[in-house]
Amino acid sequence: MPSTESTPESTIGPGKPNPTLIEVTLGLLALLLLVAGCIFVLLPFLSASILAIVLCFSTWPWFVALLNLMNRRKTLAALAMTLLLAAIILAPFAFLGAHLVDNVKAVMEATHRALIGGPPQPPEWLANIPIIGPRARDYWINLSADVSSQAAALQSVIGTLAKLVLKFGAILGRGLFETALALLICFFLYRDGDAAAKRLTVIAFRIGGPRTDRLIDIAALTVRSVVYGFIGTSLIQGVLFGLGFWIAGVPGPTVLGFATFILSFIPIGPLLIWIPAAIWLFRQSSPHWGIFILCWGLLVGGLLEHALRPILMARTGSTPLILILLGVFGGALAFGFVGFFIGPTLLAVGYSLLQDWGDDDPIVKAVEHVPDHLDAQPRTMVEREQRSS
Repeated sequence: MPSTESTPESTIGPGKPNPTLIEVTLGLLALLLLVAGCIFVLLPFLSASILAIVLCFSTWPWFVALLNLMNRRKTLAALAMTLLLAAIILAPFAFLGAHLVDNVKAVMEATHRALIGGPPQPPEWLANIPIIGPRARDYWINLSADVSSQAAALQSVIGTLAKLVLKFGAILGRGLFETALALLICFFLYRDGDAAAKRLTVIAFRIGGPRTDRLIDIAALTVRSVVYGFIGTSLIQGVLFGLGFWIAGVPGPTVLGFATFILSFIPIGPLLIWIPAAIWLFRQSSPHWGIFILCWGLLVGGLLEHALRPILMARTGSTPLILILLGVFGGALAFGFVGFFIGPTLLAVGYSLLQDWGDDDPIVKAVEHVPDHLDAQPRTMVEREQRSS
């Protein structure tokens, strides 16, 4: 007797047949168009969004402390944290933009006066130095006699420098706008960041598997170490050196402080700013202020460069310095002003994740235990004879 039970048809839902290939394709195309449209709309805010994520990620412990102080009121804590970031990041660069033209003009006038006045006469003891003394004295005298050509050369580059200053001012203005936008995004990330972080963590676990938790920890440590160790210490150096230049009466302290901030990413970069400033003060018959700048540079540079920065950067693993430098200048070229913050952070995180991935790879571990064939075998006929004997 034939069975009366019928095999149920494969359906997606009650009464709904399976979608055809054309319907699936159209659905995927619609999804891709939706994603592309969202990316196209958010693309102008990409750099500001990345900067906001980096800032929130690196300052999240501060926000948690504020949140506990304010009885878990998220909106108030997010507002306070955003205002604190604005005071730390936005205020110095807004001050720089307001005083950029005047400071550059003061620096150029001081340089012009120094060239017109020429270097002082060489001291008598210079000629008494063995071997190099007479040549150094002659070079000093020739340099003093060539002041007119130096002044003419300076005048020829003033126009070029003026154009560069205007271009830099435009870049700085755009950077300030993007930084302000990033701070606005930070407010919402602080307030609603927990829910977004949980959803992103779930997605990351589905993609990366059980290693995701450790990779997230590595990324967090790297971001905070780079932000505090490189960007933070460089920003502090720029502010402190600018303050020292202002106290000593050096022309253009704001511009010189910003130049110190940029050059602080290079180990001996700040020396290129504060040593010429000290020499200028000595030549202006202000030896006490020249000594002050020398002591200030040694104190600030020594404490931040050789004490604080290594401690903060110790958690990044072994991020090469050249990678940080490429991130600073490459980020500036790719993202503009905010690239100074984004570039080194992205490269350092990528390097740390790649390094961790390679260390755990079984192929890498197997290769490390294979003896070097060149070291295991004698390289020359003499070595073969020595081993055979």
